[in-house]
Amino acid sequence: MDEANPLVGLGPPATGVEDAVAVPAVHDGQPPATIQRPATPLPRVPRTWLIDVVLFLAVGAVLYALLSVAPTAMHRPTPSVTIDLRPSVLPAYTVLSFLRMVEAYVLSLIFTLVVGYAAAHNRQAERILIPMLDILQSIPVLSFLPAVLLAMIALFPGQTLGLEVGAVLLIFTGMVWNMAFSFYHSLLTIPPDLMEAARMFRLSPWRRLISMELPAGVIGLVWNSMLSWAGGWFFLMACESFTLVDKSFTLPGLGSYLAVASSKGDFRAILWGLGTLIALIVTLDQFVWRPMIVWSQRFKMELAEDPSPPHSWFLDLLRRSDALAAGQRAIATLLAAVTRRGSRAIDATMRTVPRVRGTSRLASAWWILLGVLVVGVAVAGGSALIGMLAKVRPPEWRQIAVGAGATTVRVAIALLITFAWTVPVGVYIGLRPRVAKIAQPLAQIAASVPATALFPVLLLLLVRVRGGLNVASVLLMLLGTQWYVLFNVIGGATGIPRDLIESAEVLKLRGWMLWRSLWLPAVFPYLVTGGLTAQGGAWNASIVSEYVTFSGKTLQTTGLGSLIAASSQNGNYPLLAASTVTMAAIVVVLNRFGWRRAMRAAEERYHL
Repeated sequence: MDEANPLVGLGPPATGVEDAVAVPAVHDGQPPATIQRPATPLPRVPRTWLIDVVLFLAVGAVLYALLSVAPTAMHRPTPSVTIDLRPSVLPAYTVLSFLRMVEAYVLSLIFTLVVGYAAAHNRQAERILIPMLDILQSIPVLSFLPAVLLAMIALFPGQTLGLEVGAVLLIFTGMVWNMAFSFYHSLLTIPPDLMEAARMFRLSPWRRLISMELPAGVIGLVWNSMLSWAGGWFFLMACESFTLVDKSFTLPGLGSYLAVASSKGDFRAILWGLGTLIALIVTLDQFVWRPMIVWSQRFKMELAEDPSPPHSWFLDLLRRSDALAAGQRAIATLLAAVTRRGSRAIDATMRTVPRVRGTSRLASAWWILLGVLVVGVAVAGGSALIGMLAKVRPPEWRQIAVGAGATTVRVAIALLITFAWTVPVGVYIGLRPRVAKIAQPLAQIAASVPATALFPVLLLLLVRVRGGLNVASVLLMLLGTQWYVLFNVIGGATGIPRDLIESAEVLKLRGWMLWRSLWLPAVFPYLVTGGLTAQGGAWNASIVSEYVTFSGKTLQTTGLGSLIAASSQNGNYPLLAASTVTMAAIVVVLNRFGWRRAMRAAEERYHL
């Protein structure tokens, strides 16, 4: 570490503080100067518009394929499910919804580890996977909802299995993107000295993964997992119950219970459903997430011990259990034996992925083949999608343009409000474990309560206010997006090493100088991840905030989300495709010119 600047080169694990941190240096009463050392840029892969265009057309081809089977699936028989609003059925409904959430989270975690690792270690993989993640997270989940569910119904006619698979896949798409981006960024920003140490000790790919790369991403994965569950609860109502052209598709569950209660205006049932959901969230917080937060602190890289580390009564109870300790030792012994026997095969498999973002002939051949397949799908399906878009009339295109402008303004307002309060509050909570012990479960409860269930209450309060639905739609966007930034900022502040904080105290940094030198650089990578996913969440929320059905009445305002919701309800598939493609294109352009540059800064400057 640079002796002249105790803050240089230190930071939170896997993302951390800027490699060139500005620190005040006092020289005979002169104004503070900036002490810096040049950051070593990480190797980057050039990304071109051609890749984005090809992947965009490929995703559009998938959308066209799904929409093309929708009319056929509409005429297939589907099991009729009646949602009972009695409180006695809530335990069974809660179990069903919880199992769907678990299935979607397991899929999200597997996808995150595989895709994040491949993109961080292989250049060809990164060229395809990262733009693909950008495009997929930009496409609103709710615009794919009717297409995916109807496609699943067509695959499993007359069964609820199609609806079950479709609901899990859609919840998965609401969970996975922030986790994947978090793990990918964690691998990119592992300290170079640790990478060098791994090479000096000749760690195999498997050993490097379990001893260095997974620990580097643990803190970000834990906080983003909590956030993913909150996002899953947000979309649960839409995934378990939706209406298309006067035909209802419903799965029994807590989300459908809240959706039916909201559509009927039954406030008593809404309160019962929200109470059950809050009880489940608190239970998960105390028995799962709080122990995971405490456990993840063991992977925090610091030289000074935190005087007041976070605690979990349940984790302390588990650690005092002799039976569990014996079981843990037995499992550890078994895993060690399996690892010893299988490590050679695992290492041989992982070596097919180059170690340091390199290439190999076999890997290159596979990625070239994949690229050819993607281009073929993009050309064939993209041309078919263009044919569908040609059916949209000029007045409808003007309506799409006006709606896109209105929704963009609402999303921008929601994001500005989000950053204005989540950054200072998140840093404050993350630096104070005692405050975090109380605030974190409260924030998780607030983030997990589906905003669509609260929307009827907001409408009753704001419907008589000037610009009622416009104001209410921005508030609903806030309820669905601000948590992405808050949880990531809390996670970033939690990961700041204690010795870095003590160095700032020794230098007597205060006010803006402290924020500019330490807090903002430390949380910047987390802020980028949170802001990127929050933007996607805001566009998704526009679909349920600009078009609302309550007590048999439909309220809507000008916007792209309103067009998507209305065309989905009416079965106007060309307008649905055009609105979805327009929304995805706007988000991709924003990512290309805004968020990717912020990611580059986080990877090259703001890391350990």
